[in-house]
Amino acid sequence: MPKRTSPADATPVRVVVVTMDSHLSGAAARAQKLLKRDFPGLELSVHAADEWGTDDAALARCKASIARGDIVIATMLFLDDHVRAVMPALAARRGDCDAMICCMSASEVVKLTRIGKFDMSGEALGAIAWLKKLRGNRKGSSPGGKGEMKMLRQLPKLLRFIPGTAQDMRAYFLTLQYWLAGSEQNIANMVRLLLDRYADGPRRGLRGVAKAQAPVEYADIGVYHPRMKDRIADTAERLPATANEKGTIGLLLLRSYLLAGNAGHYDGVISAFEARGLRVIPVFASGLDQLMHRVGNATKFFMLFGLLGFMLASEITIDLPVFANDYNWFHL
Repeated sequence: MPKRTSPADATPVRVVVVTMDSHLSGAAARAQKLLKRDFPGLELSVHAADEWGTDDAALARCKASIARGDIVIATMLFLDDHVRAVMPALAARRGDCDAMICCMSASEVVKLTRIGKFDMSGEALGAIAWLKKLRGNRKGSSPGGKGEMKMLRQLPKLLRFIPGTAQDMRAYFLTLQYWLAGSEQNIANMVRLLLDRYADGPRRGLRGVAKAQAPVEYADIGVYHPRMKDRIADTAERLPATANEKGTIGLLLLRSYLLAGNAGHYDGVISAFEARGLRVIPVFASGLDQLMHRVGNATKFFMLFGLLGFMLASEITIDLPVFANDYNWFHL
């Protein structure tokens, strides 16, 4: 990279993320450090409902950040209490910020999206109708995350060659792609993309300062272990061996926690089981349907532990009835 010949533009710019869970906060903090060289005036904040949902002071801080945000990102807001808590603040800021990107949320939140010429508040969303046609007929196909993730990766490539509003649509889907593979590199590139395209007013000079790289792609489904090179692999054969193993257990993990580097609690559980002579197969996937398919076809366990933060008993019973009857299932 060429050496900088002039001081970095220290214009203040605030990027605000409002979401359901705080597990990406650490990755966002590390991303901010990566970005400070090019954007020394950057403030990147994450406000999660698992904090402000039960803390009035945290909610007040969240609303204050939204009111000052230049780029506002809202994601995973679909619980009624969460939506009602921040919806007025988001709606009030929508017309004054440089861009507002709302995704994977309740419809009233998603409709607040305003990114360049791409505005999702209209009654007749021609662009969305076009995307549904592009996706094709899903009748007869199984629902789940695998097809959606594939389409999400394809859309920015297709939209790249279509001028006009399609470029803002492309930025929207790239933002979603960066977020869903939320490593610190992807979060940093998400911010670079949005500032490069949408920084405006006194911040307009930040455009062109740093170009975003394409999203780093990670395995949609695989296994994890803290002692394995790169920690993530696509087959259980690459997991480290356990000496004098007394049995095999399975762990269900959340992919987003692994990519965000927020896996210390997983590491502790893995170490505790291995210390008792048990072989551990920690499995992750980008969607629950893929996760259950992988578990149902994996090495035989005598116990299965879910470290997902919510119960999957219904999914197991519905999708894998034989599996549900043959193994002991525990939710931690």
